[in-house]
Amino acid sequence: MAPKNQPDFKVVADNRRARYDFEIGDTLEAGIMLTGTEVKSLRAGKATIAESYVGLDRDGGLYLINANIPEYLQANRFNHEPRRPRKLLAKVREIARLAQGVERKGMTIVPLKIYFNEKGRAKIEIALGRGKNVHDKRETEKARDWKKEQGRLLRHRE
Repeated sequence: MAPKNQPDFKVVADNRRARYDFEIGDTLEAGIMLTGTEVKSLRAGKATIAESYVGLDRDGGLYLINANIPEYLQANRFNHEPRRPRKLLAKVREIARLAQGVERKGMTIVPLKIYFNEKGRAKIEIALGRGKNVHDKRETEKARDWKKEQGRLLRHRE
């Protein structure tokens, strides 16, 4: 049995670069419309969302664009296209909130991670993000380095 503080889901792809390049605001969990071979490839842990983003279409739908889920090797001719746009499933009110954020200056919808929840369904965590400039990135790096140094000093003291 897992400890209480450990989540009950398996992370497949994590976009660690997003927290460095963007100031992360509101987050949202959405479902992904996938084919069978895409699910099998995700269960094998093979996906990258590092250079992907979420776009809105005219009908008010969300799409995950440029995410790479490689072909499943055992599924010969029934395979999927690795970089096809994938529809995301969210409530209309949540999509409207994200669309408002995109209309504001500098906001974009960034995928943070793809995972399987406790029911075994593939989910994606997306967030509204504002792009950081070089100065903000340096500040983030300084704060991270200081945290590491604090940990070292505390370990060394004990």
